[in-house]
Parts: sequence; C-alpha cells; structure tokens
Amino acid sequence: MIISILGIRGILLNRQNILIMSMPIESMLLAFNLNFLVFSVSLDDMMGQSFASLVPTVAATKSDIGIAIFIITFLV
Repeated sequence: MIISILGIRGILLNRQNILIMSMPIESMLLAFNLNFLVFSVSLDDMMGQSFASLVPTVAATKSDIGIAIFIITFLV
C-alpha cells in the first residue's frame, strides 16, 4: 500500500519528464505484483500467482516504450 501511494505521488510530482515519470509506474507495478503474491498465498489460490507472472510482461513493454521515446527524442 505504501509503495503504491509513493508511486502515485511520484507521478504527480514528476510530470515534466516522461522517462522519470515511468519509474514510479514501475514501483506501482511491483507493489501490485507483491499484493497479488501475498493474497494468493493467504487465500491458497493460484490465480494471483498467474497474474503476477503477467506483470513483468507489462513492465518490459513499458521499458521498451521508454527506450523508444528516448531514441526518438535524442537521435532524431
């Protein structure tokens, strides 16, 4: 919960730079991933673990978009 709040605060404070704004999004994704895993273990259900395996895919896609924005900004 605290990591999610810090991620939202980081997004609201760093609106000028898209690359710096993507770092709090990454921490929010990790917080959601941790919540999925904790509740999956506590409820003895595999659904949370299957959702947790999809979060790194979203994070990798986000970093690819960030790298593409960086390349377009500085190399073109």
